[in-house]
Amino acid sequence: MTELHNAKMRHFNHLAILSMINYDYLFSGQPQLIGPSQALVARAGDDVILPCHLEPAYDVSTKTLEWTRSSLDPRFVYVSRASQEIEKLKDPSFKGRTSVFVNELKYGNISLKISKVKFDDTGTYKCFIPEMEKEAFVELVVGK
Repeated sequence: MTELHNAKMRHFNHLAILSMINYDYLFSGQPQLIGPSQALVARAGDDVILPCHLEPAYDVSTKTLEWTRSSLDPRFVYVSRASQEIEKLKDPSFKGRTSVFVNELKYGNISLKISKVKFDDTGTYKCFIPEMEKEAFVELVVGK
């Protein structure tokens, strides 16, 4: 009897967790923007990908996409509208070093690639879709 009760409780707990995960999606009617749960660590000089995607998948190829770091002025490290990057809005230290995977935007993947990371790239980045009012955060630590 105890074993059956434990199995039922485990099943109930799994359903409760799944319900909480899907609550935002079910009641907002929109996908959720997902980033990593832990900080990313990279070596200076390496290329790094800051993961950010929509669940479930949703085409963002026509949306405005922003990657920012609040400690910068200007704060943008990447901005695009309808899949076209707007380089002039970027912080100068990121010019020519950031990109998204344009062919993946239709699947909701807006991960950011930063080429040749520097120690100064360490910080918290915000992945943001203004039209959807969705955001996620990625912490990057650059070491030797």
